[in-house]
Amino acid sequence: MTAAHILVVDDEADIRGLLKEILSEEGYAVDVAADARQARASRARQNPDLVLLDIWMPDTDGITLLREWSASGGDGACPVVMMSGHGTVDTAVEATRLGAFDFVEKPLSLQKLLRTVERALDAGKRYRHTGKLLASSASIPIGRSKLMQQLRAELTQLAQNDSPILLIGEAGTGREAFARYLHEASPRAAQPFIALIASTLRDDTAEAQLFGTERNGEVTPGLIEQAGDGTLFISDLEDVPISVQRLLVGALESGHYTRMGGSSPQAIRTRFLSSARSGIEAIGESFRRDLLSHLNTLIVRIPPLRDYAEDVPDLLRHYVDRLVDADGLAFRRFGIAAQNRLRNYPWPDNVRELKNLVQRLLVQGGNEEIRLDEIERELALQSPQDEPLVKQDLLALPLREAREQFERAYLQQQLLLCNGKVGQLAKRVGMERTHLYRKLRSLGVDFRSISDD
Repeated sequence: MTAAHILVVDDEADIRGLLKEILSEEGYAVDVAADARQARASRARQNPDLVLLDIWMPDTDGITLLREWSASGGDGACPVVMMSGHGTVDTAVEATRLGAFDFVEKPLSLQKLLRTVERALDAGKRYRHTGKLLASSASIPIGRSKLMQQLRAELTQLAQNDSPILLIGEAGTGREAFARYLHEASPRAAQPFIALIASTLRDDTAEAQLFGTERNGEVTPGLIEQAGDGTLFISDLEDVPISVQRLLVGALESGHYTRMGGSSPQAIRTRFLSSARSGIEAIGESFRRDLLSHLNTLIVRIPPLRDYAEDVPDLLRHYVDRLVDADGLAFRRFGIAAQNRLRNYPWPDNVRELKNLVQRLLVQGGNEEIRLDEIERELALQSPQDEPLVKQDLLALPLREAREQFERAYLQQQLLLCNGKVGQLAKRVGMERTHLYRKLRSLGVDFRSISDD
């Protein structure tokens, strides 16, 4: 495969040299330019796959050069990432308006820059079938693990198909972010992406919300019409009321809908993406199977964070960068011990919990390095003692203590299922009754109170 070609435009020789060295080591073909004149000449010789463009240069500034390329149509499928040590919000807004993919500040965070380069090059590839160079997206799945590489490849392939897709996974796994990635990797990327939280649909307003209204010649478009040739994403499909399921089935089976108060049928041109928790296929009478069959032509399983824990350090850095840029919070970095601790944390609420943890640590502030003791305090605050067993952080405990905690929770739950009868419990767990009595006493499990209850 031919290496991606990157043009670095910066009037500081040290920065040009450093970026060329680093990007070359990453496997990219790199050309450099010290000013706008050299940049124009380089692009005339070969159109690059990406331009890293400094704003402040001696002859022509980067914004003017970007405006020149945009006006001439010369930007084509080539993303431009602006760089500046004196950036302002107004400058970033202007650069984005002119088509810049992203804006990074000096001194450069090399890890952040490399991730921005990867996203920008990916956006350039997607341009081939979308016809539009999309701005930097936070929806691109982060992670270098084999699992995430396979998931990105699967999503990219499925994005080219117009069939409805159901994303199944635990709460907090980022199902909407994966849906946005599917949309942005598809030929519909230049069209709207409309997100609908299923629990907001009400029996008395859902028809107008979905299909729109016509009254006295005035049209109020519904969500399907707003999505148009784009994508409608229904989050938490299991929360759609039964009466609303009937409306959706009718529209999907016929391929059209009619606005409330209107008489002309409107063709459905929208692609449907949905998310649901595992087990939606087995919830019986509360969800119509015919609706599910319309929405789960293709199924993607979104893994819980504990299944790709090796990507936790990358996710931590990603959310630090995002929150520092978006909210103006002071930069902090996770120490090695802190990263290792979080790699071994079970993340019961998945990526959402990780993002919230990063945000709390940045808002609270402190030393630049986030140390292990700070992480332990945060995790202790977030772990009530009465959490279900599957949500407890057993990996944080010594082996003996973790084993006792598991055995206690396991036997308490099994005893409840046996209505407090130790004889039934002994048969259920495969233990001799006398030994079981001793085990219950040693663990402090009061089987008498359970039996009395």
